[in-house]
Order: sequence, then C-alpha cells, then structure tokens
Amino acid sequence: MERRRDRPRHSGSQSGASSHSKADRDRSEGRYAHKRVRSAEDPPGSLPQSLSTRRQLYERDFPVYKQPVEVGVFSLDSKRNFFNDSRKLRYYVDPGKSPNFSLRDGYRDRYVKRDDGVKEKLDHILRWILENRERLQSVHSAPDCALGVDFITWRGHLTKLLTTPYETQEGWLLAVSRFRGTLYISEVETEAARVSRENRTGRHEEMMYWGYKFEQYLCADDVSSVPDGGGVVNTNEAFCTVVQTRLSDHKLLFSGEVDCRDKDPKAPPAPACYVELKTSAEICTPKQRSNFHRSVFRWNFKLLTYFFHKINYKTYN
Repeated sequence: MERRRDRPRHSGSQSGASSHSKADRDRSEGRYAHKRVRSAEDPPGSLPQSLSTRRQLYERDFPVYKQPVEVGVFSLDSKRNFFNDSRKLRYYVDPGKSPNFSLRDGYRDRYVKRDDGVKEKLDHILRWILENRERLQSVHSAPDCALGVDFITWRGHLTKLLTTPYETQEGWLLAVSRFRGTLYISEVETEAARVSRENRTGRHEEMMYWGYKFEQYLCADDVSSVPDGGGVVNTNEAFCTVVQTRLSDHKLLFSGEVDCRDKDPKAPPAPACYVELKTSAEICTPKQRSNFHRSVFRWNFKLLTYFFHKINYKTYN
C-alpha cells in the first residue's frame, strides 16, 4: 500500500493573499478532508482509496500494547552472513562529560559501507524463524496460524506506520503476504526513495558515516573491554533482537537492529536494557530546531515499540 498526499498547487504569479484564499476555499470544499492511499487491489488508472482524517473517527482509547518480550537474537557479520547468536552485541561505555570525538576520523580509509542498493527484505527474520520455529509454535495456536503470530515484520516498518499521520516528506510502499495465517509485511523502495538514494551528495554520505563513527566511540565488544575508536567502521555488521508482543488482539513478531546494551548488571532484562545512540547537528537556526524535533519524534516512536532503556545522542558542529 503506497501512501500519497495531494498538495495544493499555486501559480507563481498569484499573490500571497490570493494563494491563501485559494487554500482556504479548497479546505472548505473538502479538498483536504482525506489522505489518499493506493491499494494493490486498485485496478490501473483507478482513483486511490481514501482514509478520512476527521479526528472524531479515531478518538478512542488506545488499544492494549503489551510489553515486548525478547524471544531471540541474531547477528550479521562483515559479509552479512547470518548467525543465530549474539556475537555482534556491543556494550555501552559512558564517554564522560567532555569527550573529544572526531566523527570524520576514518571516513576515507577505514570505512566499509554496506551496499544499500541490495534489498534483503525479510530474509534474515525468515532465517531466524527457520532456526527457531519451536519457540514460536504453541499448543494454543489456531490450526490456520502455524506460527501462532498474526504479523511478522521489521521494527522500522512499524515505525513508518506509526508516524504516517505526522510525516510530511517521505512516503512508503509496503508489500503484505499471507502465508498459513500469518501476514508478512515487507517494504518496497519507492521511486522517490530510489532517486534520493542514488543522488546523495558526498556531504550527505559523510554525515551518515558520523552516526556509525559515534557508535564506535561508545561501544565495546564485551562487557570488560573499552571502545576501539581507531578500528574499521563496517556497516554490514549488525546485532538484532527478535521480540514478540500483542497489540489489542493481534500477536506481533518483529525484529530490529540494536546499537548496544547497558552493561550494568542491574539493568532491566532485554529488550529494555538496549541503548539507542543518535547524533544531531548543533542547533543554530529555527530550521535545524524543527528538524531536530522531527527526528526526536521518530526516535520516540522507535523507543515505544521496544521500550528501550534509554537513548543517548551527541551534537556536533
């Protein structure tokens, strides 16, 4: 299902006053009464389905969302090979009040970037399911639901769905397949996302690296070691948690990458012990502040799905 938005079109020759009056007239005529969504079932050339944005339709108690329970983990090595264990789990190390980090260090000579043009879809989650099927099957499972869960997906896909009413810049396209009573949700890259990915500037690519470098400065390979800020940053490597929860009457199984975990022995059990690390530009302008608030908004939804222990971020100049 691809989410789309209709935007008002104003002629460049119109004055500001006439543009505002046109927008007001459109609203009064109901032009903005719906957000438009295209379904895969719509025949070519047909109008997309519509979802009403009238607040009254959705003012109800939030459905019960149970605390997620970790049912497994897996790791991906420097070649994206799957391992059914926690070998790539890292531990958070507090950098102190005045860390001296260079987020540009190693970008030219110690950086192995994952090929984000390769779309892995649900492959790694499905591999985990194949190797841990007995953890999912239940004597109480319905005959038409072999795994005992209603939905299987990545955490990031759930975040996109949760933030849809508030997102004004990025659309999404999701493919949903039903197999033996379970719905599998996978993302399909939109044309706009593909164009954006293939036309990133060098500056944008370097800024993406800064986040990974920040993680390297704060993460140790085991509970008794210290971070190696001079090592290679390889974005192929990953540690992922697999959790199960319930939203109202729907059982969900989803997975997501984890930056690190709190090494304090008194930390809560997984997934609440996991730590999310973020970087942010130093806020100097109203636009930067707006962008920061938008990012924090998405981070909070990400935390909601897992009930993460805490989130740390660093500003840079």
